[in-house]
Amino acid sequence: MDKKAIAIGVGVVVVIIAVAILAKNQKTAEETQVGAASPNAKQLYSQAVALKKDHKLAEAREIYQKILLEYPNADNVETVQREAEDLNMNMIFSAGPSDNVVVHEVQSGDTLGKLAKKYNTTVELIKRNNNLAGDTIYLGQKLRIWRGHFNIYVDKSQNVLTLKNDNEVVKVYRVSTGANNGTPVGKFKIVNKLVDPVWFNRGVVVPPESPSNVLGSRWMGFDLPGYGIHGTIDPETIGQQVTAGCVRMRNEEVEELYSLVPVNTEVTIVD
Repeated sequence: MDKKAIAIGVGVVVVIIAVAILAKNQKTAEETQVGAASPNAKQLYSQAVALKKDHKLAEAREIYQKILLEYPNADNVETVQREAEDLNMNMIFSAGPSDNVVVHEVQSGDTLGKLAKKYNTTVELIKRNNNLAGDTIYLGQKLRIWRGHFNIYVDKSQNVLTLKNDNEVVKVYRVSTGANNGTPVGKFKIVNKLVDPVWFNRGVVVPPESPSNVLGSRWMGFDLPGYGIHGTIDPETIGQQVTAGCVRMRNEEVEELYSLVPVNTEVTIVD
């Protein structure tokens, strides 16, 4: 079975389902009836769980996607969505068997930075894939590297950010966007990334450790100056349209995203 084709085919459906879950839309009586009458969904879910226990992650992911596509009103759809996302992240961070994983033997002159650029990934992800505590690598060392093609899709009306690998939905995050339609729409690229960013607020320099630094723990700046994706000091505002125009995430989630997406990652923002 062509895993990529399956993933592309269900991508839009998964986003729609995830948005509905994040928004906590109440099921209608009809939806509940359909969900309750889906024994096949329960059987498929049991198969997916069993495959995960046997460490057959790619096969388990296919079944999760099948449930989301064919049984979007199943009673356990929230659990399926969450476990599918967790599985995706586990596969990426572990660099297990996948068409996206390459094995690179370290050559003279290699550095983690050069390898990250070569394979369109991040130093953080290479280190995590290979359990590296520092930046030192040695000649002949074999490194497992996730070589994906991540892109980001932000829906302002739903306040959700979807991380994709090509057309495959990897994970959906709840975010905050601009008040008074302040977040620009269009296609952008991430051009700079910062850990513990300094916030320049109308000429005032706000250091990273300041409780007034609204950028939180990470910054990913767009090719539109002044706009980007960042963390927060107000996690209770996530899901609202309250920012000055940037996309705001919980710190733990922006740190996860930061570790995955390299500079030049495309970001699409829609109303």
